Amino acid sequence: LLLTEARRPARADADGNPVLLEQQDRSLWLQPHITEGKQLLEQTLAQGEVGPYLLQAAIAAVHAEARTFADTDWVQIVALYELLWRLTRSPVVALNHLVALSMRDGPAAAVGPLEALLQQGELAQHYLSHAALADLYRKLERVPEAIACYQQALALVQQEPDRRFLESRLAELGERLAEKS
Repeated sequence: LLLTEARRPARADADGNPVLLEQQDRSLWLQPHITEGKQLLEQTLAQGEVGPYLLQAAIAAVHAEARTFADTDWVQIVALYELLWRLTRSPVVALNHLVALSMRDGPAAAVGPLEALLQQGELAQHYLSHAALADLYRKLERVPEAIACYQQALALVQQEPDRRFLESRLAELGERLAEKS
């Protein structure tokens, strides 16, 4: 919890809009929380018992240790999500694993598996799943598919800041389409 809470000051802008991890000002992260969280993680790891919360903390620690987004150890994060998946079989863990996989191997590596995950239906009402797929399509310049997924996410989102974020992505993609015509 400390490792996750450490990033809270950078997660939203002055208007309350979400700031993606790759754009967060890491100087706003609470270093005392990170230090304490990493110490607690190391103490727990020394006890030898690995469970879902420990793996989630380890993932948060890898993010916290990276000085910049580009320095993130995606190989380690993907491996930790694979272990977490084995323990939980959670569709949200599967989603997060695929997002991490896209960071490690590129968006093309994750788009097919994420499409398949959404087709299974467990995440059909989870707006972040549709937004994640939209982002992969956006990065691959598959604009019509990205727009459709962002629209699906927008239909499911409940929080106004998240709604504004999705609307801004749709506007950006609309501009791309207009430029191409």
